[in-house]
Amino acid sequence: MRRIFVIVSVLSIIISLLLSIYISKNWYVVFAAVFVLSCLGYYDMLQTRHSIRRIYPLFGRLRYVMEELRPKIYQYFIESDIDGRPLNRVDRSTVYQRAKLDNDTMPFGTQLDVYAPGYEWICHSVAPVDFKQLDHNPRVLFGNKDCKQPYNGSILNISAMSYGSLSSNAIEAMNGGAKIGGFAHNTGEGGLSDYHLKQGGDLIWQIGTGYFGCRDEHGNFSPELFAEKAKIPNVKMIEIKISQGAKPGHGGILPASKNTPEIARIRHIVPGTTVESPPYHTAFSSPKELIQFIKQLRELSGGKPVGFKLCIGHKSEFMAICKAMINADTYPDFITVDGGEGGTGAAPQEFSNYVGAPLLDGLAFVDDVLRGLNIRHHIKIIASGKITTAFHIARAAALGADACNCARAMMLAVGCIQALLCNTNRCPTGVATQDPKLTKGLVIDDKKYRVANYHKNTVKAFVELMAAAGLRSMDDITRSHVYRRVSLTAMYTFEEIFPSVREGCFLEGDIPEKYKRDFLMADENHWGVHSVGSWSEATGYNKITAG
Repeated sequence: MRRIFVIVSVLSIIISLLLSIYISKNWYVVFAAVFVLSCLGYYDMLQTRHSIRRIYPLFGRLRYVMEELRPKIYQYFIESDIDGRPLNRVDRSTVYQRAKLDNDTMPFGTQLDVYAPGYEWICHSVAPVDFKQLDHNPRVLFGNKDCKQPYNGSILNISAMSYGSLSSNAIEAMNGGAKIGGFAHNTGEGGLSDYHLKQGGDLIWQIGTGYFGCRDEHGNFSPELFAEKAKIPNVKMIEIKISQGAKPGHGGILPASKNTPEIARIRHIVPGTTVESPPYHTAFSSPKELIQFIKQLRELSGGKPVGFKLCIGHKSEFMAICKAMINADTYPDFITVDGGEGGTGAAPQEFSNYVGAPLLDGLAFVDDVLRGLNIRHHIKIIASGKITTAFHIARAAALGADACNCARAMMLAVGCIQALLCNTNRCPTGVATQDPKLTKGLVIDDKKYRVANYHKNTVKAFVELMAAAGLRSMDDITRSHVYRRVSLTAMYTFEEIFPSVREGCFLEGDIPEKYKRDFLMADENHWGVHSVGSWSEATGYNKITAG
């Protein structure tokens, strides 16, 4: 190919030059184009970084063009309505239709293979409830015995996405939608920005390992800065991010290209640098200290609801946190369970694909442990992980969720097209970029209504699902209401797949076998797995013994 390119390029240059001199000056345009392309080809032959370009000068560049076009061609011309990833076309279209107030009904039946393993459905009742009789705006009260400012929140809220990861226009549009629809907007670990506050929507302020917005010059937690911002009226709840589903055990990453002077000011960091949050918190180093930190944040905030977010990893570590709660008689107001399915955060492939428990497994586990220890009544559970439709809310509620957070669906509502360029600063819709040439395409006054519309119509569909199942509230959904097919001839309820535990059974020594070892190894004074057989004696629960 190199020899052919040299021969063709030389002949093309000579012929186009002669035509320009002897036939018409218009040929100089062709000559210039041929000359430039030839120079690119010779550069490809001389460079040493790309083998394909050295072997196939000029034409080897088409590989990169095709790589750029491949996701778009696949999404629009090849994939079916149900096999797209991370979100399929059916779910994406549902979000778009509800956000734009278009017709969201489906013609000619489901495209899903209802006999394939993994297919799930909710049981309807022969005596359904009249949808019009139900509360069309179901709420959840966050705040336990130590909370002085409880928050009455929606069952569906905006999940954690930081300013810096998302554009200012996207953040402001989401918060405007939250204000219109009466639901909450999680700030993400990037801190409170001006754009979170402009529209006046309710906020859940997330505190990550970088303590952005409440950190000192060394990156440690600053109680003074936290207290100042936590008392802002828009801030309704505080969430400590221990881990997230996109990259559990891995700190967040803000690329230098997105770290503008404004973002640096908000986060209290140096602008123009790549900022990697630590994978662990420095404000606490054990489950016991985490509970003390929760108590401290509640006091500093004036008694607002405080909780934490995590993706389940070692079961014993979550159990250790629960032991610390009981011993201190201090409980978080809520726990957000994130799924290993990932989310809007960019992460190494291994972390996105292979680290952390999926949402449904983590959700069932957390609900089981809290009930087994008889502390579930103190704590609300929020599910976060690929929630886009009313069925996803119902499925999460069946496994114990009191409310749900969604991120990707809210991105779709403000215009995201799943271009999968979130980590490049080249998002074509202005959602996940800081490039002003791209962000100006996202019009806040239009998109905020789309966010509110999506929320309202999805909650409405959820209430209709409850009515069809003969239920009157979210609290009535149980694991027996949802089925999953495991083979052509076998289907099981979630109750059979994730058997419920009896309230308080852990305290009586009746610990399910699948949890016993992890529970007895959990130590409130240390993270990780430790041999601790004396917890029962220290707390008076003498029926719990090792083995």
